[in-house]
Amino acid sequence: MSVFKTIAIASLMCLSLAACVSVPSPRSVSPGMSAAAVLAQYGQPTQIWPDLDGKGGKTLEYSQQPMGKSALMIRVDADGKVISIEDTLQPAVRARVQPGWTPDQVSRLLGKERTRVTFRFSGEEVWDWTVPDEMMGQRQRFNVHFKDGVVLRTTHSMIFDDERMFPGR
Repeated sequence: MSVFKTIAIASLMCLSLAACVSVPSPRSVSPGMSAAAVLAQYGQPTQIWPDLDGKGGKTLEYSQQPMGKSALMIRVDADGKVISIEDTLQPAVRARVQPGWTPDQVSRLLGKERTRVTFRFSGEEVWDWTVPDEMMGQRQRFNVHFKDGVVLRTTHSMIFDDERMFPGR
């Protein structure tokens, strides 16, 4: 068996396993539901963020990165009741990211990033997320460029299949 076929089979096995992980959908969680019910149904979140309003609430982050295309932020109040559900990788939410934001602000909004890459010559650190397809089914990533510890700009990049991984496509 060729090296490329072995890599392709291993990649498909990893994707199959990732598909088995239960991640909540916005439709399966509703306001008023208990945080305990969310945890029982979907397991531990990727991250638990204490809310900054000082009222004792928190946000449960369920990120599907690196391969998935959503990051659900489920806000619960101090009594442990769900008050809102938002898929933060949707275009309208990503558009909220502004120059000058800190990495913590970006993480609280978008959830765990897929990767972080530092570009030595430009001095930028770029985080990216796999996001829902927007342009005629073309897969893409959302990128946040940081410089000197704050957001410089955001960009999108297209994901192209590597012909070596999928011969004959």
